[in-house]
Amino acid sequence: MRGWGRVRAALVACALVVTTAGCGELTDFIDTLPSTTTGAGGSGAPAPTGAAPTGDAATALASLAVKGRAPKTGYDRDRFGSRWADIDRNGCDQRNDVLARDMLDETFKEGTRDCVVLTGRLADPYTGTEIPFTRGQDTSDDVQIDHVVALSDAWQKGAQQLDADTRARLGNDPLNLMATDGPTNQSKGDSDAATWLPPNRRFWCTYVARQVAVKAKYALWVTAAERDAIAGVLGTCPGQPLPTDPPPAVTG
Repeated sequence: MRGWGRVRAALVACALVVTTAGCGELTDFIDTLPSTTTGAGGSGAPAPTGAAPTGDAATALASLAVKGRAPKTGYDRDRFGSRWADIDRNGCDQRNDVLARDMLDETFKEGTRDCVVLTGRLADPYTGTEIPFTRGQDTSDDVQIDHVVALSDAWQKGAQQLDADTRARLGNDPLNLMATDGPTNQSKGDSDAATWLPPNRRFWCTYVARQVAVKAKYALWVTAAERDAIAGVLGTCPGQPLPTDPPPAVTG
């Protein structure tokens, strides 16, 4: 059963109605943070661990290398493997896996072993709204799958140094994938936390913690401005835990 999606969606829905102290002034606070440039020693990035780190996000953030953004030269989406490849080999592509994981009241196309999601509703963490989903040419894009760490951003911060198989895992890793409002996902583009955060301020701590987890898992770096922005958000939620690798979806 796809119980993970129901648990996660329930937690998101709960978060949408809980007010986080101090969030109203968070943007002004981040704007006042100093832009320090302390870098990590050594010229080479550490090897990816293959598993999401554990502990709190602030500690993991402090472990990330801090460097300038590398040129985007050579970037192509295909360098991160096939779109929505079935990397967990459960018989379903990653887009449908994430839709099933993140939505409630899903229905599935008959004969697909609960792989192809036809309808559902998303408690969207990025906007704090509920979005109905219906599969179709004119409606599927209402709910899109966001790369929490945008692939272009990853490319410019260490992913071009990864081997092809590791990049393919990054491009399809459930830890780095989240169902969200389509237009909001489009507005994000390839921005990092220094230039874009979700409209729903209550989700900021969870959002940046997931970015830190992905960057630590794949040995990616952050810029000084990005590090400062993430630290500013995490300062409002001390002890924010890192998300763990989601369990694989089970079909049938």
